[in-house]
Amino acid sequence: MPKTAAFQVCHGELIGARQIPSPNYNQRPKQAEIQLVVVHNISLPPSQFGGGYIEQFFQNALDWAAHPYFQTIEGMQVSAHLLILRSGEVLQFVNFNDRAWHAGRSSYLGQKECNDYSIGIELEGSDDLPFEQAQYDALSAVTACLQQAYPKIQQHLAGHSDIAPGRKTDPGPFFDWNKFRTQLHHFKNK
Repeated sequence: MPKTAAFQVCHGELIGARQIPSPNYNQRPKQAEIQLVVVHNISLPPSQFGGGYIEQFFQNALDWAAHPYFQTIEGMQVSAHLLILRSGEVLQFVNFNDRAWHAGRSSYLGQKECNDYSIGIELEGSDDLPFEQAQYDALSAVTACLQQAYPKIQQHLAGHSDIAPGRKTDPGPFFDWNKFRTQLHHFKNK
C-alpha cells in the first residue's frame, strides 16, 4: 500500500487536509455526538472529474451557466466535511464540530437527521465508474484518524444510500466496501 499522508484532528480541523471553508453549515444540536461516517460520491458534471466544480459548488461559487447540468442544481446549498479527489488529496470544507449539509432527510439505526451526528465524506466519483486506489488509501487513513478522535464511530460507517434508501444511490456499486474495510483494518493495525 502506498504511503499516505498522516492526518490528525485538532479542534475539529483535519490537519493534513487542504482547508476550503464552505458557508453551507450550521451548529450541531446541543448534546449531539459524532457517531457516524457517511460515504458519498459526487462529480460535476456527472461522471466528469477535475475542473474544481465541486469545490465551487460547496462554496456557492459555481457558475450555473458553465454547463447545462449545473442549471438543474442551481441554487442548491450543500457541503460535506471532506472531499477526497481522484488524486487522493483531501479537502476540508466544514469543521467536524459543525453540521455539514450532506445527508438531507436520512436515518441510521432508527435515529433521524444524520447530519446532526455524522461526518460526511465525499469521494470524487460516480455510480458508474471505479474509484482510484489513492482514494481508498486516503479514505482509510482519514477514517482511522476519525475513529481515534471520535470513538463512537468505530463500527458506524455507512453509504448515503444506506441512510437515505430509495432517495440516494451513492457511493454506488463501484465503491468496494470490502476493500475499504480491509484497508482500514490493516491501516489501524500497523
